[in-house]
Amino acid sequence: MINAVERKIEQYIVDLDDSYVKRLYRKIPKGKRLRTKLILKIAGSSLKVIKTAATVEMIHAASLLHDDVIDDAYQRRGKASVNASDGNKTAIMMGDILYSKAFFELNTISPEVAKVISNAVVQLSLGELADVELSRKFHTNRDAYLKMLYQKTASLMEASAESAAILVGKNRQAYKQYGRNLGLAFQMIDDILDITQESKTLGKPALHDFEEGKVTLPYIYLFESLAQEDREFLLSLHRKRLSQDEAEWIKSAMKKYNIIEKAYSEAKELVDKAIELMDSLGEKDLSNIAKAMIEREF
Repeated sequence: MINAVERKIEQYIVDLDDSYVKRLYRKIPKGKRLRTKLILKIAGSSLKVIKTAATVEMIHAASLLHDDVIDDAYQRRGKASVNASDGNKTAIMMGDILYSKAFFELNTISPEVAKVISNAVVQLSLGELADVELSRKFHTNRDAYLKMLYQKTASLMEASAESAAILVGKNRQAYKQYGRNLGLAFQMIDDILDITQESKTLGKPALHDFEEGKVTLPYIYLFESLAQEDREFLLSLHRKRLSQDEAEWIKSAMKKYNIIEKAYSEAKELVDKAIELMDSLGEKDLSNIAKAMIEREF
């Protein structure tokens, strides 16, 4: 039924009656459609469910368009980002169009679903702002990092699962918690993969997060493990275009202190709780989605 969601998004784009917007939308990579998979697994494939998934994916796409502008990212999943091909102004406006159309269509689904997803977008925007502020200097504030992670990524995953539960009368709090845990773990794994995987696999430059100024969980743990001289060296690399030797130094230090394993363990703990919750509800497919996510390589 993912194809039905794709068709609904395309219908929404056609409704806008703008050929340039159609061309821009075709440039946006579709990604894993994880939020759609969650919604469909929880709630089935009624028209309201399809519409909900379509609006969530449009919101997610809009957030990525804005994110690429904020991060000066010129690749998205191995392709040129819209800001790279058509400029920052166009990417921002395309994101605004997708947000606006999604909010308009939410009004035809359910007031409660619209409220849940709209609140997630508020959180997402707050998370983007927090990410920008946290990236201005190196920090070791784990709580601030986790709050930003929830707002920027997990909030929309949480809202997707909760909205699906609302549509079919399931326990919304249980599915909300599942979505929250999954969203947090998903981004933690993304942050780890930015360090461990090659650029070709990621579809973007490796170690790009640190060069942008992002201090993710592995870097926080690494800083805590290093001697003072090495801490100062790590700080000197923050927000800098890394040479091959500098990148290798970071990776070697991560390996020496088992940083990746420590960060991965934290993500896995969240996934294990999500799996346990879904197993208790007989939702084996949702448990399998969580398992696949923690084992992914990109």
